[in-house]
Amino acid sequence: MSPWKAAEPGDRLEAVDTPALVLDLDAFERNLQRMADSLKGRQVRLRPHAKCHKTPEIALRQIALGAVGICCQKVSEAAVFVAAGVGDVLVTNQVMGATKLRRLMELARRARMGVLVDHPLQVQALAAAARAHSVTLDVYVEVDVGAQRCGVAPGAEAAQLARQVAASPPLRFAGLQCYHGPAQHLRTPQERALAIGNAVEQVRLSREAIEGCAIAVERITGAGTGTFWHERDSGVYNELQAGSYVFMDRDYGDNQHGDGDIVFEHALFVRTTVMSRSTAERAVVDAGLKASSVDSGLPTVWKRPELRYAKAADEHGVIMTPDAAALSLGDALLLVPGHCDPTVNLYDELVCLRGDRVEALWPIAARGALL
Repeated sequence: MSPWKAAEPGDRLEAVDTPALVLDLDAFERNLQRMADSLKGRQVRLRPHAKCHKTPEIALRQIALGAVGICCQKVSEAAVFVAAGVGDVLVTNQVMGATKLRRLMELARRARMGVLVDHPLQVQALAAAARAHSVTLDVYVEVDVGAQRCGVAPGAEAAQLARQVAASPPLRFAGLQCYHGPAQHLRTPQERALAIGNAVEQVRLSREAIEGCAIAVERITGAGTGTFWHERDSGVYNELQAGSYVFMDRDYGDNQHGDGDIVFEHALFVRTTVMSRSTAERAVVDAGLKASSVDSGLPTVWKRPELRYAKAADEHGVIMTPDAAALSLGDALLLVPGHCDPTVNLYDELVCLRGDRVEALWPIAARGALL
């Protein structure tokens, strides 16, 4: 943790120390409203993924606009949001280990908690822990609809696991988790539509197999920022887990848009300062690997297409410029991070800007919550 803050409320943008993670509140609020508007009048609800922002203030604003709760990826992450007053959390992950199970059950005494399974031994462990702690737990069967990560095979295998959950009180079979992560960044709208169309057929097959066992499938949840309108309109999904829409990043920005796509704005930036002009073509900024995640590629320089962020070291970012006069020592730039989720996890707080002035600092309270 830094010994001092990058800014204080009331500061002007030019006074924000660097590197800092800054949020354009106007763009962020438009993104929140655009998502809420996209679901008005539909029997599809929003449960946004908080692993993106890790910030209770944002989760509470999403809920105020109609979200039913949030998703988290880790039990410790969920604990931060429950402590902040979020009363409905789905851990979109499998949870194994006595310590994690105990902590999950403790949370289930304070909030409605859900969790995923894709193996019979997970069901047995969850049921034993829930009985020991006298709590009820929502359990979703995760189905692999194309991500090739976690999840059972669609159809009969999903039905078999659902039967086990339904027969294991105090567990409650809540439905299916069906998230196609790789589809979010297929670049053309045609590729994304085809991938989700195939996923929907696998979901439908699984639902029919479970209903054939006289088990109701109340909830089918999934979807992400790059495809959620396809799941929304599928007639199969009835809950959406999009998360990155609040911020957007360079990777999502690289997607090509189709006529029916819902487009959000870049709202999250890394503010950085030119600290070296070692050659006429090269400037070095103070935002490197420890300031912006590059797992999905390098950041871009906001509204400066003539500048190229070329490479990153631990504490240095190299900016290439064809114009020696384009950058001077001390100049500040805004970077659009390649991947917002792990970038957020590098910072203690969001510096929230309204125009050119700092309006608030929001703690990224679930930063580092990996357990």
